[in-house]
Amino acid sequence: MKKILLAEGNIAEARERSRALCGFTQGERYAQVLRDLAPALTVDVYNLPEMGPLPRHVLDGFDGVVLTGSALQIYEDRAEVHRQIAFARDVFDAGMPFFGSCWGLQVATVAAGGEAALNHRGREIGFARRITLTEAGRDHPMHRGRSGAFDAPAVHSVHVTRPAEGMIVTATNAVSEVQGAEIRHGNGTFWGVQYHPEFTIGDLADVMLRYADTVIDAERLFSDDDELDTYVRDLRVLQDDRTRRDIAWRFALDADLLDDRQRTRELSNWLELQLGARVTAAPTSPDYTNYGAGPV
Repeated sequence: MKKILLAEGNIAEARERSRALCGFTQGERYAQVLRDLAPALTVDVYNLPEMGPLPRHVLDGFDGVVLTGSALQIYEDRAEVHRQIAFARDVFDAGMPFFGSCWGLQVATVAAGGEAALNHRGREIGFARRITLTEAGRDHPMHRGRSGAFDAPAVHSVHVTRPAEGMIVTATNAVSEVQGAEIRHGNGTFWGVQYHPEFTIGDLADVMLRYADTVIDAERLFSDDDELDTYVRDLRVLQDDRTRRDIAWRFALDADLLDDRQRTRELSNWLELQLGARVTAAPTSPDYTNYGAGPV
């Protein structure tokens, strides 16, 4: 039985805000996704911002580490950020299988000597579109089963601006040059993505509500609360009923986001190929090939 340390990147205030809105923290949700993919896994959630550096013997009790997203900003000069960067260096030194989404990629990059900063192109929220595998990415096992270009759940305003030494960029798009990467540093190897393969369509509805003030008032992605509420309601309906081609068509969504096997590819591949866990195949899904192409 494999055991994962799931490092929650959010501070207590952000965790409680998530719990009040969704009923769970991001770390708890991520842990459940991992267990769903590989039911024999043991996943322990550590609230990393408050815990400080973990003694090395704690890492010795795990087979791998996953670092979640976070509402923190990697360029902030605060203890909760520095603590997580130091933790990532310890994981690299320990030579453990290491995976991260969004904030996780940024933390691993900085820990290995690279940089991440605010994206001058703006926030990528909801769906990261036309993520394209690089030449290295097309042959990289992290993306096994992906098409050459795909969409994925996303929410971030910070991205990698200077790759770390030992980084192989595996995926990119028009918003962020580094959408996927492998980092070989110290004794370890990290696989990570700027998007969120752990997010369902329903999770994206929760994300939109958490960022309501930002997407309405600051970035004007919605004209008012009613427009946002309609968007969120449609996402929730589609999460519960994937046969709603009318909604999928309006959002231009296909199997990349509707088929759970496709959406979680990078996580499943890491669990199987890096951690050595047995991944349970998802149930057979409908054919979503033309869902984003318009009604038929």
